[in-house]
Amino acid sequence: MQMAVVSLQPGQTVYCEAGKFLFKTTNVTMETRLGGPSGGGGQPQPGGSGSGGMGGLLRQAMGTAMQAGQRVLAGESLAFQYFTTRGGEGTVGFAGVLPGEMRALELDGTRAWFAEKDAFVAAESTVDFGIAFQGGRTGRSGGEGFVLEKFTGRGTVIIAGAGNFIDLNPADFGGRIEVDTGCVVAFEEGIQYGVQRVGGLNRQGLMNAVFGGEGLSLATLEGNGRVILQSLTIESLANALRKAQGGDKQGPTGGLFSTNAQ
Repeated sequence: MQMAVVSLQPGQTVYCEAGKFLFKTTNVTMETRLGGPSGGGGQPQPGGSGSGGMGGLLRQAMGTAMQAGQRVLAGESLAFQYFTTRGGEGTVGFAGVLPGEMRALELDGTRAWFAEKDAFVAAESTVDFGIAFQGGRTGRSGGEGFVLEKFTGRGTVIIAGAGNFIDLNPADFGGRIEVDTGCVVAFEEGIQYGVQRVGGLNRQGLMNAVFGGEGLSLATLEGNGRVILQSLTIESLANALRKAQGGDKQGPTGGLFSTNAQ
Protein backbone atom coordinates (compact mmCIF):
# COMPACT_ATOMS: atom_id res chain seq x y z
CA MET A 1 0.00 0.00 0.00
CA GLN A 2 1.39 3.38 -1.00
CA MET A 3 1.40 6.63 0.95
CA ALA A 4 2.16 10.27 0.10
CA VAL A 5 4.73 12.20 2.14
CA VAL A 6 4.20 15.92 1.50
CA SER A 7 6.75 18.66 2.18
CA LEU A 8 5.09 21.97 3.11
CA GLN A 9 6.79 25.35 2.80
CA PRO A 10 6.03 28.10 5.37
CA GLY A 11 2.48 29.35 4.90
CA GLN A 12 1.53 26.55 2.51
CA THR A 13 -1.67 24.62 3.30
CA VAL A 14 -3.01 21.25 2.21
CA TYR A 15 -6.35 19.69 3.12
CA CYS A 16 -7.42 16.06 3.23
CA GLU A 17 -10.52 14.01 3.72
CA ALA A 18 -11.10 12.83 7.28
CA GLY A 19 -9.44 9.46 7.82
CA LYS A 20 -6.65 9.92 5.24
CA PHE A 21 -4.10 11.61 7.59
CA LEU A 22 -1.18 9.49 8.87
CA PHE A 23 1.46 11.68 10.58
CA LYS A 24 2.98 15.18 10.70
CA THR A 25 5.94 17.06 12.11
CA THR A 26 5.33 19.20 15.20
CA ASN A 27 5.60 22.51 13.32
CA VAL A 28 2.56 21.64 11.20
CA THR A 29 -0.79 22.77 12.63
CA MET A 30 -3.94 20.73 12.07
CA GLU A 31 -7.43 22.26 11.93
CA THR A 32 -10.75 20.56 11.18
CA ARG A 33 -13.28 22.58 9.16
CA LEU A 34 -16.59 22.00 7.46
CA GLY A 35 -16.25 22.22 3.68
CA GLY A 36 -13.42 22.57 1.21
CA PRO A 37 -12.01 25.82 -0.22
CA SER A 38 -14.92 26.42 -2.61
CA GLY A 39 -17.37 26.01 0.25
CA GLY A 40 -15.83 28.77 2.32
CA GLY A 41 -14.10 26.36 4.68
CA GLY A 42 -10.66 26.73 3.12
CA GLN A 43 -8.28 29.62 2.75
CA PRO A 44 -9.69 33.09 3.55
CA GLN A 45 -10.84 34.96 0.47
CA PRO A 46 -9.03 38.15 -0.58
CA GLY A 47 -10.37 41.15 1.28
CA GLY A 48 -11.49 39.17 4.33
CA SER A 49 -14.77 40.15 5.93
CA GLY A 50 -14.60 43.51 4.18
CA SER A 51 -15.49 41.88 0.86
CA GLY A 52 -19.24 42.16 0.88
CA GLY A 53 -19.49 42.71 4.64
CA MET A 54 -22.20 40.73 6.40
CA GLY A 55 -23.64 39.62 3.06
CA GLY A 56 -20.29 38.09 2.10
CA LEU A 57 -20.08 36.21 5.39
CA LEU A 58 -23.64 34.94 4.94
CA ARG A 59 -22.92 33.71 1.41
CA GLN A 60 -19.77 32.03 2.68
CA ALA A 61 -21.70 30.28 5.47
CA MET A 62 -24.42 29.17 3.05
CA GLY A 63 -21.78 27.83 0.66
CA THR A 64 -20.21 25.80 3.46
CA ALA A 65 -23.59 24.42 4.52
CA MET A 66 -24.48 23.46 0.94
CA GLN A 67 -21.19 21.69 0.41
CA ALA A 68 -21.56 19.85 3.72
CA GLY A 69 -25.06 18.76 2.69
CA GLN A 70 -23.76 17.52 -0.66
CA ARG A 71 -21.08 15.47 1.08
CA VAL A 72 -23.71 13.90 3.34
CA LEU A 73 -25.69 12.88 0.24
CA ALA A 74 -22.48 11.46 -1.22
CA GLY A 75 -21.97 9.36 1.92
CA GLU A 76 -18.78 11.20 2.86
CA SER A 77 -17.51 12.86 6.04
CA LEU A 78 -18.74 16.39 6.78
CA ALA A 79 -15.31 17.73 7.60
CA PHE A 80 -11.89 18.29 6.04
CA GLN A 81 -8.60 18.49 7.90
CA TYR A 82 -6.24 21.39 7.04
CA PHE A 83 -2.48 21.35 7.59
CA THR A 84 -0.27 24.48 7.60
CA THR A 85 3.42 24.68 8.45
CA ARG A 86 4.86 27.33 10.75
CA GLY A 87 8.50 28.25 11.23
CA GLY A 88 10.22 26.25 8.52
CA GLU A 89 9.51 23.33 6.23
CA GLY A 90 7.06 20.74 7.54
CA THR A 91 6.06 17.23 6.58
CA VAL A 92 2.66 15.51 6.45
CA GLY A 93 1.83 11.92 5.49
CA PHE A 94 -1.40 10.72 3.84
CA ALA A 95 -2.74 7.41 2.55
CA GLY A 96 -5.85 5.88 1.04
CA VAL A 97 -8.01 3.28 2.75
CA LEU A 98 -7.38 0.25 0.50
CA PRO A 99 -4.20 -1.49 -0.69
CA GLY A 100 -3.36 0.05 -4.05
CA GLU A 101 -1.77 2.90 -5.93
CA MET A 102 -1.65 6.68 -5.45
CA ARG A 103 -1.33 9.43 -8.05
CA ALA A 104 -0.60 13.17 -7.91
CA LEU A 105 -2.67 15.10 -10.46
CA GLU A 106 -1.36 18.54 -11.46
CA LEU A 107 -4.11 21.06 -12.24
CA ASP A 108 -3.12 24.07 -14.36
CA GLY A 109 -6.46 25.86 -14.27
CA THR A 110 -7.54 24.86 -17.79
CA ARG A 111 -9.25 21.53 -17.11
CA ALA A 112 -11.10 20.18 -14.11
CA TRP A 113 -10.72 16.62 -12.85
CA PHE A 114 -13.56 14.38 -11.69
CA ALA A 115 -12.89 11.58 -9.19
CA GLU A 116 -14.95 8.75 -7.75
CA LYS A 117 -16.10 9.73 -4.26
CA ASP A 118 -13.72 7.38 -2.40
CA ALA A 119 -10.62 8.28 -4.46
CA PHE A 120 -9.77 11.71 -3.01
CA VAL A 121 -6.93 11.81 -0.46
CA ALA A 122 -5.54 15.37 -0.23
CA ALA A 123 -5.02 18.60 -2.19
CA GLU A 124 -3.38 21.99 -2.01
CA SER A 125 -5.59 24.77 -0.66
CA THR A 126 -5.41 26.45 -4.09
CA VAL A 127 -7.52 23.58 -5.48
CA ASP A 128 -11.29 24.00 -5.17
CA PHE A 129 -13.44 21.05 -4.16
CA GLY A 130 -16.99 20.40 -5.34
CA ILE A 131 -19.59 17.65 -5.79
CA ALA A 132 -20.91 16.73 -9.25
CA PHE A 133 -24.08 14.63 -9.36
CA GLN A 134 -24.59 12.65 -12.55
CA GLY A 135 -28.39 12.67 -12.47
CA GLY A 136 -31.07 10.31 -11.22
CA ARG A 137 -31.05 7.92 -14.15
CA THR A 138 -27.27 7.47 -14.09
CA GLY A 139 -27.37 7.18 -10.31
CA ARG A 140 -29.96 4.42 -10.28
CA SER A 141 -28.11 2.50 -12.98
CA GLY A 142 -24.47 3.13 -12.19
CA GLY A 143 -24.15 3.09 -8.41
CA GLU A 144 -20.57 4.29 -7.86
CA GLY A 145 -20.66 6.85 -10.66
CA PHE A 146 -23.70 8.70 -9.33
CA VAL A 147 -21.58 11.00 -7.15
CA LEU A 148 -18.32 12.42 -8.45
CA GLU A 149 -15.98 14.86 -6.73
CA LYS A 150 -14.84 17.80 -8.89
CA PHE A 151 -11.48 19.57 -8.55
CA THR A 152 -10.72 22.90 -10.21
CA GLY A 153 -8.11 25.65 -9.94
CA ARG A 154 -4.33 25.26 -9.81
CA GLY A 155 -2.29 22.89 -7.69
CA THR A 156 -1.83 19.25 -6.80
CA VAL A 157 -4.55 16.70 -6.02
CA ILE A 158 -3.64 13.29 -4.61
CA ILE A 159 -5.95 10.36 -5.39
CA ALA A 160 -5.81 6.68 -4.45
CA GLY A 161 -7.31 3.50 -5.87
CA ALA A 162 -7.35 -0.24 -5.26
CA GLY A 163 -4.88 -2.51 -7.05
CA ASN A 164 -2.99 -0.89 -9.93
CA PHE A 165 -3.91 2.15 -12.01
CA ILE A 166 -4.67 1.79 -15.71
CA ASP A 167 -4.31 4.97 -17.84
CA LEU A 168 -6.45 5.17 -20.96
CA ASN A 169 -7.75 7.71 -23.48
CA PRO A 170 -11.06 6.77 -25.13
CA ALA A 171 -9.86 8.60 -28.27
CA ASP A 172 -7.27 5.82 -28.74
CA PHE A 173 -10.06 3.22 -28.82
CA GLY A 174 -12.51 4.72 -31.26
CA GLY A 175 -13.66 7.45 -28.88
CA ARG A 176 -15.55 5.27 -26.40
CA ILE A 177 -14.79 2.60 -23.80
CA GLU A 178 -17.05 0.54 -21.52
CA VAL A 179 -15.85 -0.44 -18.05
CA ASP A 180 -17.09 -1.95 -14.80
CA THR A 181 -18.67 0.91 -12.85
CA GLY A 182 -16.48 0.09 -9.83
CA CYS A 183 -13.25 0.48 -11.83
CA VAL A 184 -13.60 4.21 -12.56
CA VAL A 185 -11.21 6.30 -10.42
CA ALA A 186 -10.88 9.68 -12.16
CA PHE A 187 -11.07 11.42 -15.53
CA GLU A 188 -10.42 14.82 -17.06
CA GLU A 189 -13.05 17.39 -17.93
CA GLY A 190 -14.21 16.79 -21.50
CA ILE A 191 -14.81 13.08 -20.94
CA GLN A 192 -18.50 12.20 -20.98
CA TYR A 193 -19.54 9.71 -18.31
CA GLY A 194 -22.66 7.58 -18.66
CA VAL A 195 -24.15 4.20 -17.87
CA GLN A 196 -25.66 1.69 -20.26
CA ARG A 197 -27.35 -1.67 -19.89
CA VAL A 198 -25.25 -4.76 -20.63
CA GLY A 199 -26.94 -6.03 -23.77
CA GLY A 200 -30.69 -6.18 -24.18
CA LEU A 201 -33.28 -7.79 -21.95
CA ASN A 202 -32.94 -11.02 -23.89
CA ARG A 203 -31.38 -14.40 -23.24
CA GLN A 204 -27.78 -13.30 -23.90
CA GLY A 205 -28.19 -10.07 -21.95
CA LEU A 206 -29.48 -11.94 -18.92
CA MET A 207 -26.67 -14.51 -19.25
CA ASN A 208 -24.10 -11.68 -19.18
CA ALA A 209 -25.73 -10.09 -16.14
CA VAL A 210 -26.40 -13.22 -14.08
CA PHE A 211 -23.53 -15.58 -14.88
CA GLY A 212 -20.99 -12.89 -15.77
CA GLY A 213 -21.34 -11.36 -12.31
CA GLU A 214 -21.35 -7.79 -13.66
CA GLY A 215 -24.97 -6.89 -13.01
CA LEU A 216 -27.04 -5.13 -15.65
CA SER A 217 -24.96 -2.01 -16.33
CA LEU A 218 -21.55 -0.80 -17.51
CA ALA A 219 -20.02 2.66 -17.29
CA THR A 220 -19.30 4.41 -20.58
CA LEU A 221 -16.53 6.99 -21.06
CA GLU A 222 -16.41 9.00 -24.28
CA GLY A 223 -14.22 11.79 -25.64
CA ASN A 224 -10.57 12.79 -25.73
CA GLY A 225 -8.82 12.99 -22.37
CA ARG A 226 -7.14 11.08 -19.60
CA VAL A 227 -9.04 8.34 -17.77
CA ILE A 228 -7.69 6.49 -14.71
CA LEU A 229 -9.12 3.07 -13.87
CA GLN A 230 -8.31 0.73 -10.99
CA SER A 231 -7.62 -2.97 -11.45
CA LEU A 232 -9.38 -3.98 -8.24
CA THR A 233 -12.90 -3.02 -7.16
CA ILE A 234 -14.04 -2.73 -3.56
CA GLU A 235 -16.73 -5.37 -4.19
CA SER A 236 -14.28 -7.91 -5.59
CA LEU A 237 -11.91 -7.36 -2.65
CA ALA A 238 -14.76 -7.77 -0.16
CA ASN A 239 -15.94 -10.96 -1.90
CA ALA A 240 -12.41 -12.40 -1.86
CA LEU A 241 -12.08 -11.70 1.88
CA ARG A 242 -15.48 -13.28 2.62
CA LYS A 243 -14.51 -16.41 0.68
CA ALA A 244 -11.17 -16.64 2.48
CA GLN A 245 -13.00 -16.44 5.83
CA GLY A 246 -15.59 -19.02 4.81
CA GLY A 247 -18.33 -16.40 4.60
CA ASP A 248 -20.80 -15.60 1.85
CA LYS A 249 -20.71 -18.44 -0.65
CA GLN A 250 -21.58 -17.69 -4.25
CA GLY A 251 -23.35 -20.19 -6.40
CA PRO A 252 -23.05 -20.60 -10.16
CA THR A 253 -25.02 -17.39 -10.68
CA GLY A 254 -22.27 -15.19 -9.18
CA GLY A 255 -23.08 -12.22 -6.95
CA LEU A 256 -26.65 -11.65 -8.16
CA PHE A 257 -28.10 -14.60 -6.24
CA SER A 258 -25.42 -15.14 -3.60
CA THR A 259 -26.41 -16.77 -0.31
CA ASN A 260 -25.16 -16.39 3.23
CA ALA A 261 -23.55 -19.45 4.76
CA GLN A 262 -23.86 -19.57 8.52
